[in-house]
Amino acid sequence: MARFTVAASSLALVAGSVLLASCVHDEGSHTTAPVGEHHEIHTVATPSLDDTMPIHMPGLHNVVAYHDDFYSGSAPESDEGFDTLAAMGIRTIISVDGAVPEVDKAKAHGIRYIHLPIGYNGFDEQRKLELVRASRDALAEGPVYVHCHHGKHRSAGAAAAIASSLGWLTPDEAVERMHVSGTSSSYQGLYTCALESEPISDDRINLVPASFPEVSTPGSFVQGMVDIDIAVEHLKEIEKAGWKVPADHPDLVPAAEAGKLADLYRLLNDVEYKHNDSIEFVAWMDEAHTHSQQLEDMIVDGSSAELLSRQFDIIKASCTDCHAVYRNQR
Repeated sequence: MARFTVAASSLALVAGSVLLASCVHDEGSHTTAPVGEHHEIHTVATPSLDDTMPIHMPGLHNVVAYHDDFYSGSAPESDEGFDTLAAMGIRTIISVDGAVPEVDKAKAHGIRYIHLPIGYNGFDEQRKLELVRASRDALAEGPVYVHCHHGKHRSAGAAAAIASSLGWLTPDEAVERMHVSGTSSSYQGLYTCALESEPISDDRINLVPASFPEVSTPGSFVQGMVDIDIAVEHLKEIEKAGWKVPADHPDLVPAAEAGKLADLYRLLNDVEYKHNDSIEFVAWMDEAHTHSQQLEDMIVDGSSAELLSRQFDIIKASCTDCHAVYRNQR
């Protein structure tokens, strides 16, 4: 089984996770990782393809192997998460989340970032080719970590499609790894991306430009609000269909649209977009994100149409109240 190093400050948490996974090792050589010259180094086991449950580590959650040295999981939390990634020997992080990556923290740990966001409803062929080329080339330089926000859905869907496209796993095997990650069946678009992936030739992969951004520039605040309005309108169509996929709009998946709305609120309330002159506005955005995240969770959990509509009413009321102050009067 593979091994990685971790800083002493995180050892207790790592030990707990590793004991639960029954993979503590005391023997074997230590590997030096770029976690800082003042950190004492210890060695523990990395996730493997044999794992049937996601692994939780200091600052990282839902970590699952999709190939040797190729992992999916959550966004790293603070320096602790980057310490763990560096200890694993990760050389490249590929973020499929919409949030701006913490590039400077990664660089401080000897890791580079590639930012290729995808949605909850899946991704197109061009984005798949970009993910495949980025992963193939990065893996030649060392271990790769793919993350979204929670590490359950989008990063798993991307990792599965990459693994199938590079011939590491069959589509069915890749989907099984998504199940280990905990990807909800509500996100059928992500599963479809994995199931429809098949090995891609190097010649075709090489046609994709090899330069990828550290940060994909997000749209403007105004564009973000337009996207929120569109997501809300889509959810209205879904509500009319009894919180099912509308017959006349088969591309609207309830959980995916709710997840998109929650993500938009989270991203727009990032430091890049906050209206720093209004504490009330920031609080409204935080509240809207919380309500939208709750709606997504309720859809995934199979809540009744009545409860979903009540939750959606809360979101719509929040929009109306905010617009009355910040849009309609300006």
